[in-house]
Amino acid sequence: MPICSSSSSSSSSSTKSWILHGLAVGAAVAVALGAHAYLGRSGKFRSRVIGIIPARFASTRFQGKPLVQILGKPMIQRTWERAKLAETLDQVVVATDDEKIAECCRGFGAEVIMTSESCRNGTERCNEALQKLDKKYDIVVNIQGDEPLIEPEIIDGIVKALQAAPDAVFSTAVTSLKPEDAFDPNRVKCVVDNRGYAIYFSRGLIPYNKSGKVNPQFPYLLHLGIQSYDTKFLKIYPELTPTPLQLEEDLEQLKVLENGYKMKVIKVDHEAHGVDTPEDVEKIEQFMRERNMA
Repeated sequence: MPICSSSSSSSSSSTKSWILHGLAVGAAVAVALGAHAYLGRSGKFRSRVIGIIPARFASTRFQGKPLVQILGKPMIQRTWERAKLAETLDQVVVATDDEKIAECCRGFGAEVIMTSESCRNGTERCNEALQKLDKKYDIVVNIQGDEPLIEPEIIDGIVKALQAAPDAVFSTAVTSLKPEDAFDPNRVKCVVDNRGYAIYFSRGLIPYNKSGKVNPQFPYLLHLGIQSYDTKFLKIYPELTPTPLQLEEDLEQLKVLENGYKMKVIKVDHEAHGVDTPEDVEKIEQFMRERNMA
């Protein structure tokens, strides 16, 4: 999964600028749709927010990944600590089907919700965890357990984007795609419309021009793994039949689009890293050392 981290103070400023731009567009759309009908007298829409970190031990490429040490801490602990810094989250929990992960998380103070092994993806695991909570929430943020450098500003950005777009049921983030990642199927690409709504996601390069080469002048977008959902939609998501594009690309967000639902996208100016294999751990640690992020 992509992992995002600010590369400099100017990068952080640019990130906030992009987030504000996305929120402005979303707010304009909300007004056009008569968002006051959704907001009610309190002026708050989708105000109760929970962050859920789905984590599983089994993995074909990297078994036990959430528990791998990143400069002396389990990776999932670093993810949890970063998520706790987000201002929009009322609660953060870990959802897992593995007792080793659960024991580790309880050890550093995280709340854990045990889920079944039958969950096919992180979205379904988030939904099951949500059903087991006593409190009610309007938005669930799916925070990948293998993102030790997740920026709280990105979490807040996608939450606010979904709050500002009542016609959307899903929100996510993208950043600029590096040319060397253009044809890497593990780097998911995204295209959006002029109002900041997702058109398509692909493991291939999109858009794809006639030359078959990367156009250095085109602003290709890389999808970051974090996403948020309206909880009413999340409850019906598992019941939606898998769709052809979803199955072909192996991307669960395509099932949302193929069923006609809208997805809000914000762009952030952040460097992206993937923790998909054991080799990626060393890269992350080196990145953190260089920036004194221990």
